[in-house]
This record gives sequence, C-alpha cells and structure tokens, in this order.
Amino acid sequence: MTIRAVVRGTGHYLPERVMENAEFEKLVETTDEWIRSRSGIERRHIVAEGQTTSDLASRAARAALDDAGVAPDEVDAIILATSTPDFTFPSTATMVQRELGMTRGFAFDVQAVCAGYVYALTTANAMILTGQARRVLVIGAETFSRIIDWTDRATCVLFGDGAGALLLEAAEGDGGTADRGILAADLNSDGRHKDILHVDGGVSTGATGHLRMEGREVFRHAVEKLAQTAHLSLEKAGLTAEDVDWVVPHQANIRIIQATAKKLGLPMDKVVVTVQDHGNTSAASIPLALSVGRARGQIREGDLVVTEAIGGGLAWGSVVLRW
Repeated sequence: MTIRAVVRGTGHYLPERVMENAEFEKLVETTDEWIRSRSGIERRHIVAEGQTTSDLASRAARAALDDAGVAPDEVDAIILATSTPDFTFPSTATMVQRELGMTRGFAFDVQAVCAGYVYALTTANAMILTGQARRVLVIGAETFSRIIDWTDRATCVLFGDGAGALLLEAAEGDGGTADRGILAADLNSDGRHKDILHVDGGVSTGATGHLRMEGREVFRHAVEKLAQTAHLSLEKAGLTAEDVDWVVPHQANIRIIQATAKKLGLPMDKVVVTVQDHGNTSAASIPLALSVGRARGQIREGDLVVTEAIGGGLAWGSVVLRW
C-alpha cells in the first residue's frame, strides 16, 4: 500500500475587471497586434481598488472546497504560493484561513514567483506522504498589477491577477504509475540569474518596487529548463512523454509554451492554454489553468498531467500527477 496525494477538488477566481490589449494603446507605445503576436495574450483580469491577494485566494479556495464537498475545518493545512502577499507578515495563507473560518490546522506561504505553485504542490505532497496532513488546500494567488511599472511596455502588457486552488487528499494506491495522485516532482533554482527577472524593491529598499525583466534571456532559459524538468519528472515516475495526456504549463507566453511542447515532442492539442484570457498570473497560472481545463472537460479522471513552471530566482520545476 502506497499513500498518494490525490486531487479532490478544484476552483479558481478572477477579478471582475477585464483589461483588453487595446487599453494599453493609451498607456504605452504598443498595439493589440504587437501584444498578441509576441505573447499570445488578448486580455487579463485586474483587481479592484481595495481587493487583496487573500480575497482572490479565499474565493478560489471556497470553490475548491465546494467542488470536493469538504468543509474548511476538515482541512489540515493551507499552502499558498504568492509573490504579492497582503502584508510582509502575517502570511497571506493565514488571512485565507481566517476568511474561510478554519479554526484548526496550519497555514503558510511559499514564495518561488512563477514556479511557486510547483513548489507548493511538492511541499503539500511531502506533508501528505509523511502523515503531517491528510487534506491540504494548495492555492496560487497573485495581484501582480500592484507591482507592474505601467510605463514599461515590455512588461506591463504581460501580467494579470487571479487565483486557483486544488484540494489534495491522502489516498491509498498500489505504488504503480496507474495510481491517481502526484507521482513525481522535480525542483531547481539558480540564484546566479537573479537580475534577469526580479522586483527592484523590498524590505532592504524601503519600497515595494516594480517588476523588471530581460525578456530574451528569460525566454532562452525557460524553453531549455522547462523541457528538461518535465523529462526528469516523467523519468522519476517511470513514464515518458508518450504517456502524457495533458501538459498544463505556466501561462507566461504562448511562444514559450509552444517551444516547450515541441521539445517534449507533444502536439499543442495536448496542452491546456489559458494565457490568451488571463495573461501571466505568476503562481496562480497553473492552478487557474488546471481548474479551467477541468471545467472545459479537457482534464478527466485518470488523465496523466504534467505541470511545469519557471520564475524569478531563477526557480523552476515540474510535477507529474494522475488526475
């Protein structure tokens, strides 16, 4: 008998305000065609004034709990991946815990930028496998519009706000590749590449700062590292790309998504794509895409899913799971 961390529920939330590409033509020197051709993005959602990361995360979490038919106090832990917390401390996860009315268990944040959700899933899996928790809410939530330089046309058109959540639960498996749940994971980081994707603020500067990115360098690292980590996770699971039903990548840029799929030898009709409607929502992008992909009827029970992401740090990784 093997314990697996199985997905029991999914949910997501997007702010009401939708910002179409055409709006940027009034802010910076760009066009709808330029944004679409280089990123695949057509629109993104932007938080309202006063709306916080924990607000988005709480709504996504409630949706996942409702989907699973589980009450908040039946959950043992909340792990929230974000780079845009409500406060320096306490953790945004504890704000979600309060909002849900969850009076037991524990909650904490994980920060690995766009790779944050892969790190959070891997952490939740470890806690379930070691018996630390039986049910874990794993949330990705971001309000990146708050750290964007709206005068920088290279970055301001790329990002959006949103949240997604999965409820993972311990279940028995046979120990083979046919088991439902997380089968393998691979995590990496390399701090030497900090300057190509970072925020130029924080406690050390006394200001929140803005996102800064060297797009070409990020693209080069992303395609190479995402394909590599996906192959490694599949190898750890005893599987190959031919076994994959769906790739659910970090939704950063359609060109990165297409190039990574090509390196994996997989057609785009096996890739869940939401970047056109959400933009890059950082740690929220994978759970958003998983929830949307399931709602569309793409991802079904028994499907083999590979998620992979790369973000500032650089930090990158992947997870192989059977739905």
